[in-house]
Amino acid sequence: MRSTMNEIKKTLEKAILEGGRILSKAFQKPKIIQYKGTANLVTKTDKAAERRIIEIIKRNFPSHSILAEESANFGPTNESPYRWIIDPIDGTTNFAHGLPIASVSIGFESHGIVTLGCVWNPFLKEFFWAEKGKGASLNDKRIHVSKISRLAQSLLVTGFPYDRTIRAQEYLKVVGAFMKISHGVRRLGSASLDLCYVACGRFDGYWESKLMAWDQAAGYLIAKEAGARVTDFRGKPFSIYRPQVLATNGKIHGEMLKTLKPFLSIYDQSTL
Repeated sequence: MRSTMNEIKKTLEKAILEGGRILSKAFQKPKIIQYKGTANLVTKTDKAAERRIIEIIKRNFPSHSILAEESANFGPTNESPYRWIIDPIDGTTNFAHGLPIASVSIGFESHGIVTLGCVWNPFLKEFFWAEKGKGASLNDKRIHVSKISRLAQSLLVTGFPYDRTIRAQEYLKVVGAFMKISHGVRRLGSASLDLCYVACGRFDGYWESKLMAWDQAAGYLIAKEAGARVTDFRGKPFSIYRPQVLATNGKIHGEMLKTLKPFLSIYDQSTL
């Protein structure tokens, strides 16, 4: 199994770097944009990067299943205990507008457990990596969550579901509550990078709802391996297949849960 895991790691690294190469090549060029929803963009580059990533994975592991954003389930699902979870561009809107806050994200799941995660921002040259039980790194240097112990001294980040076009005021109430009791709230537009930035201490806490598995699989493991506490908005166990993520350095987790509590109905009612 050790040799197989080494091959999986090599394949993941090759696939994600190749995906990043495609993003970099297209970054300064005009974007061909389509819409999956009112504020849900997809570019020609998303699809090209995903095709190439899948091609590399399937060449080496044809029996593994794949869950990818632009093609949903691809390949065996029930038969294989191994799954590759792919977001070819996490931060497509940023990418489409020439903002270099976007990444390629790939998680590897074995028997229902995410065991490898990699997030690569080719524009800033930041390579985040984690293996279950072995810690997390940024450009091969070990990373850890921050040591901020109070919400009042923290910097937070969040994101909004696609139904924000009709529920903007409700989500902004939550943002307002956190703005009043922290150093500030940021909105970067890339869930995987939000989680990685919690992992390396740039942010102390992050909350978002209605994400998909490909948005958070790799980032979740990276944050977790860097020492983050990750739950849903009620403090219950997190799953990449469930709609809520609260990731913190652990020290401000209770305060964030308390702040979110009056607003739980907002997130319970929101839709994709």
